[in-house]
Amino acid sequence: MKTLKKQRRIQVLAVAAVALTLATALIGYAMRDGINFFRSPSQVAEEAPDPSEVFRLGGLVETGSIQRGENGVIRFVVTDGGASVPVMFNGVVPDLFAEDQGMIGTGRYVNGVFEASEILAKHDETYMPKEVVDALKEQGVYKETDS
Repeated sequence: MKTLKKQRRIQVLAVAAVALTLATALIGYAMRDGINFFRSPSQVAEEAPDPSEVFRLGGLVETGSIQRGENGVIRFVVTDGGASVPVMFNGVVPDLFAEDQGMIGTGRYVNGVFEASEILAKHDETYMPKEVVDALKEQGVYKETDS
């Protein structure tokens, strides 16, 4: 009788371990597209990401670089003071999107151009995303605002 209980306990533990492993694998698989890593223009220039990798690019929009084309295509250049990356975006940019302002875009780096699927801009005149501030400070370009 004791061997039967022991055997049943081992079977339950084995099934629980397999279920836990399967659940962990499924969660990891489901989240793989939802995780976007941040990169600065300098990091992209140092080591270009794979064209299939979706990531976030942030920095300042260079002065005089915004070009509005046909069919809502907008081209501009993002910099962190150390490197610049050309960006192409097809869509409507946020109202606060402007030159010399912080932005973060989500997309892919294809043939030397960051093809953004989403553009985020600061939400007021003093806000800048932490990742962008850190990248600009690293390059020595960040200027403190007086608040």
